[in-house]
Amino acid sequence: MIATHKIEELTFDNNYMFLKVDGKTLMIPLKKASKKLLEADDIQKGIYKISASGYGIHWPLIDEDLSVDNLIKIAE
Repeated sequence: MIATHKIEELTFDNNYMFLKVDGKTLMIPLKKASKKLLEADDIQKGIYKISASGYGIHWPLIDEDLSVDNLIKIAE
């Protein structure tokens, strides 16, 4: 069964992703989440698509897909 999540906001600051999901804001180190996102510029990071279920996030400009469940696990 695929988990569903409600993603409310996604922003970046230096080497971190801030993901507001299911009412909680998570601080996710990019070095743990994705080398591609760590090396991406602001435009590449800013263009993403959230799956309808909220299960994953896709960044088309850098061809990166991350699961929300995994991001929740690695959040600080």
